[in-house]
Amino acid sequence: MESNKLKPESKITQPKEHLRNSLADVVGFAHLKSQMDAVMSRISEKQGELLKQKSVLTESCRTVISPHDDYTYVGYLYPLALQNVKAKTVILFGVFHKALALKMEDKLVFDSFTHWLGPYGKMKVSPLRDEIIARLPKDHYEVNDIFQKLEWSVEAQLPFLQYADREVEFISILVSPMAFTKMKEVAKSFAEVLGGIMQEKNLEWGKDVAFVISNDATHYGDEDWGVTKFDRYGVDEKGKKLAVEHDHEIIKNCLEGEITEKKVEQFMKYVVEEENHRVYKWAWCGRFSVPFGLLASFYLEGALNVKKKSEGVLLGYGTSIDQEPLPVEDLDGMGTTAPANLRHWVGYASVGFR
Repeated sequence: MESNKLKPESKITQPKEHLRNSLADVVGFAHLKSQMDAVMSRISEKQGELLKQKSVLTESCRTVISPHDDYTYVGYLYPLALQNVKAKTVILFGVFHKALALKMEDKLVFDSFTHWLGPYGKMKVSPLRDEIIARLPKDHYEVNDIFQKLEWSVEAQLPFLQYADREVEFISILVSPMAFTKMKEVAKSFAEVLGGIMQEKNLEWGKDVAFVISNDATHYGDEDWGVTKFDRYGVDEKGKKLAVEHDHEIIKNCLEGEITEKKVEQFMKYVVEEENHRVYKWAWCGRFSVPFGLLASFYLEGALNVKKKSEGVLLGYGTSIDQEPLPVEDLDGMGTTAPANLRHWVGYASVGFR
């Protein structure tokens, strides 16, 4: 039966090479070399000075938060975050947009692919993934290729990472809905497992292994969001201004400075209802990927006995209607997957932790 395909897989069984050769979004994101070369050239030409002005970090980051919306809308905010990732192995914490519809909660979702197809050829999945899975509590994860293939939030960053380093390896992890107490439990076990592996292999945090957290900030407006409306402050220019200010309040109070459990919990109080974490309070789609990734960073630094704790720096913020769109319509079918106007827009935050 078709429904059986969505059930958890009990073990990872894979041939010598197991390639993910299809993507969930081939319109908003680049998937061909010609597309990615052109995107980077146009970012340099049209937004290069802005990228240079905003590039305040001078050392590689251990963790970054990166948007995952259409390249035309996000533009330079992608490389602004991802140029700070220098590690050989990048662990991506993705948004699992369809988790509740697929009845998936309280777990991390891995895939079993050995490679994913990128714009510059195959991208290798790090063998660290299988070592992590082998040591995690079995009730903390699922291996499900179908769930991974349905999701686009980790596809967005991979072309930028591969553009910078053709040999980069990665691990894709989708974070399903979790209450904060459960999230702490899963994040702590993940960090302890990863920390143990890193110590055994003499891997350095930020140099050999880094985190990328996928997230778009506020989803705002009263049109084209399905049955839900995100129009707390109204859908005029004043409402947009107040919504952007609200985003900056969240960033300042929860993402800037040293990572703490208290600040991560405060983030969740901003974005989900306290009595029901499945319900948006303020629509950041990374309502679970962001706090999980930050908790994993926090606990990993404890497991590794890191003396200098990571501190967050806002690199840049923009919206799909404030920035001039990057031209992509001539690039083999690239374009937009959603409108951008006062009644439907998205915010983007690029944040680095070093």
